[in-house]
Amino acid sequence: MCGRWCCRIELIAILTGAALPSALAQEVGGGMDDLQAFVRLSPRDVRYLELSNGHPYIPIGPNLVGAPPPEQMAAVVEKMAANRVNYIRLWVGQGPLDIEPRTTGDYDEQQARNLDRALDLCARHGIRVKMCLEYFRDIPAERKLWSDRPGHHVANGGLFTSMADFLTSERGLQQFRHKLAWYQARYGDQPAVFAWELWNEMNCVNGPWEPWTVTMLAELHRLFPRNLAVQSLGSFDNDAWRDMYRRISLLPGNDLAQVHRYLDLGAPLEVCHGPMDIVAADAVRELLAFQPGKPVVLAESGAVEPRHTGPFKLFAQDKDGLLLHDVIWAPFFTGAAGAGQIWWWQQYVETNDLWWQYARFAKAVEGLDPPAEGFRPTMVEHPRLRVYVLQGSRTTLAWCRDTENDWRSELQDGKPPDLLAGQEVDLAGLLPAGPLQVRTYDPWADRWADATLTGSRAALPDFRRSTMVRCERE
Repeated sequence: MCGRWCCRIELIAILTGAALPSALAQEVGGGMDDLQAFVRLSPRDVRYLELSNGHPYIPIGPNLVGAPPPEQMAAVVEKMAANRVNYIRLWVGQGPLDIEPRTTGDYDEQQARNLDRALDLCARHGIRVKMCLEYFRDIPAERKLWSDRPGHHVANGGLFTSMADFLTSERGLQQFRHKLAWYQARYGDQPAVFAWELWNEMNCVNGPWEPWTVTMLAELHRLFPRNLAVQSLGSFDNDAWRDMYRRISLLPGNDLAQVHRYLDLGAPLEVCHGPMDIVAADAVRELLAFQPGKPVVLAESGAVEPRHTGPFKLFAQDKDGLLLHDVIWAPFFTGAAGAGQIWWWQQYVETNDLWWQYARFAKAVEGLDPPAEGFRPTMVEHPRLRVYVLQGSRTTLAWCRDTENDWRSELQDGKPPDLLAGQEVDLAGLLPAGPLQVRTYDPWADRWADATLTGSRAALPDFRRSTMVRCERE
């Protein structure tokens, strides 16, 4: 791995707009270790990701926003790695990771060392980091909201009079370019970086964000030619956001079609009222319908009190991780490039000790090569189950979700999940040709079992909530 100091000599060239050395843009060879390889769009199937050594890559992990204090970061990273998390999202402009905590251009070395350690920890444990650079929404002289950034205001030693000034003035553009160059000099050419993300939910800022996004995505690509460059929008919970999501998903410089979507009983869209697997799956289908020609990722999800007024009150009852399970599984089985990313890692995943849910999904998809499979997502009708199917060239996967079990029945009404016995799934027209190995995986019991096909019908062992069928050509 290239050390973070090796690119310091490029800083003057970066600030002046000179081209980076061609060595930084060279592709790595197929013999390179996975930890030294970069995440890229697969040239075999642009809907999926792979590593630059050609190995498949399915991102699995949460938003780690509101990151642990530096002294606790190692314990959390180790716990994630033990449960096969390979991908997180950090807000690097917040809290102990914020390099610019006081005013414009005043970079804090101690905060930078916190970020150094966090990225190094993740690199050692095989966890790639989506580096979300900014989150603030306005630049007032005095802080009124959590999302204000008064340190950038001229009244407090900053350079700007407003958010619009930050986004449109030449000094604003130059200052942000300078900050990106600072990141490049310290962290450039790092395989541990999954992607550089310009902003969290940038449509929420108080200013013209779309032209700025186009400009800065190009700058990210120039400075970090071997990392992905992405942008994010607020929760897709309203029909009015569809056209905005279409524009950002189709934007050429935006490497991923990302979507944020929550279970939110105050959301205008009825689909956001649950069940959780439908909330997540519908968001992925919305973006796939745009035909973006790039991977789709559910980048933020979970459950909130109405209109995002706090974490979901029923998290305390969800000791088995019903909601987390659906957030993780539903996107991938609907055609996303990876697992969905939960938001409430501390208040929900950590508090309820649910990290094992990630390990179970990782076991279910172990050994898959999605770009080679060319998966086609579909649904199979069933009287009791929602059957999500990925049909591939040599593998067919079917995730079977009990329609009578969801957050309302189990968490709100206190009804335990039924034991489903004697169920079978008809996969007619969806199976690979030739002799097949058929297995089922119960993620709640962590149990694989051999299964048989009667014609095209797969018999399911007894299960609760959900199970998976995996049919592979021998």
